[in-house]
Amino acid sequence: MKIGIIGSGYVGLVTGACLAHLGHTVTCVDHDENKIRTLKTGKVPFYEPGLSEMVLTNVEAKRLSFVGDIAKVVNRCEVLFICVHTPSRANGEADLTFVDKVARQIAKNLRKYCLIVEKSTVPVETGEWVFRTIKRNIKKGVHFDVASNPEFLREGSAIHDFLKPDRIVIGVANERSEKIFRELYGPLKAPMIVTDIKSAELIKHASNSFLALKISFANGLSRICDAVGADVEKVVLGMGLDPRIGAQFLKAGIGFGGSCFPKDLSAFLHISEQLGARFELLAGVLRINEFQAKYFVQKIQNTLRSLKGKTIAVLGLAFKPDTDDMRSAPSIPIIQMLQREGVRIQAYDPQAMEKAKLIFKNVTLAANAYDAAKGAHAVAVLTEWSEFLNLEWSRLKRQMTGKFFFDGRNMFSAPEMKKHGFNYTSIGRPSA
Repeated sequence: MKIGIIGSGYVGLVTGACLAHLGHTVTCVDHDENKIRTLKTGKVPFYEPGLSEMVLTNVEAKRLSFVGDIAKVVNRCEVLFICVHTPSRANGEADLTFVDKVARQIAKNLRKYCLIVEKSTVPVETGEWVFRTIKRNIKKGVHFDVASNPEFLREGSAIHDFLKPDRIVIGVANERSEKIFRELYGPLKAPMIVTDIKSAELIKHASNSFLALKISFANGLSRICDAVGADVEKVVLGMGLDPRIGAQFLKAGIGFGGSCFPKDLSAFLHISEQLGARFELLAGVLRINEFQAKYFVQKIQNTLRSLKGKTIAVLGLAFKPDTDDMRSAPSIPIIQMLQREGVRIQAYDPQAMEKAKLIFKNVTLAANAYDAAKGAHAVAVLTEWSEFLNLEWSRLKRQMTGKFFFDGRNMFSAPEMKKHGFNYTSIGRPSA
């Protein structure tokens, strides 16, 4: 099939590359001319394991191409995916400015039937709004359908998630749209959930909100465990073995970040308020998450007593491992709070250093974990990169002035770190 992807950011580029990998002919559109020039060479402007190789392979095979003008794409495609950014406004509402602009551009240029698909995460009823916008602006006699096909791509494993999905959700208005989706995704042989458009839109927001709820539940629980000296990991293990609960996402730490959970939670809460059905539980999930960064800083302060003049080595800046994404990363408020207390920060991340340069002021960015630890009174792990599991502890400790180790992701065991000579503190577990 001939596919158009409008928006070549994270979701759009992964979707386009994977559909090309399945054998479809894909054209990605983006208004950023520099990005288009870069993509035409097969280079990817962000880090996602395996994506650069997949893009280059499909560009060379002429199954994947990039243009800067929607008008050049709409009439050569059977399906158009809208994958533009939907950022949060100050009140938590999703900003649909880019979606509106794209809908109007599609309407202006479309001259033959096309299935227009919401791929970006959008509030419920956006599909109806997109349909009305296009209907008002399209040339008379041109037919189209609008559908919802939410993405469930995890940064760091997005290609696997696309090619081996646990389910494909489509929200359609008629059998014609469903048939197109079944042909499009046929090679994946995955379960397909077929719903109305509103239900599909809600599935995405509800899924992300529930996963965020599980993280915040574990984080709230970790504070109780700290207060009584219990082990949060043993508690959630006992919970998670119950098949009604499940262990996934019951993970205590310094809170969730990224481009999805914080934004989607805020948007879903705003939607519920607009509909007169305020989902108060979501507000609590957000409050717990926001406080968890402060809680971690408090643990550091309680251990070191005075923070002024101290040097702390921060290991991990991206919001999660296997990505360079710094959007809403917990490292940002934690570093800022430490700096306000007079702490000097030396930081290292395997992939996010270039993006970190644009965010942090007065932070020394080191070439590796050992350089970050030079002269440090303490180490703070903020992202659970696997390479940190293989550090030479004696070498790291020799670099340091102090012996304090704060594990914000519960990567290590207290007895192990005590054996290596560290004063070890984690989240919701007895310290060494």
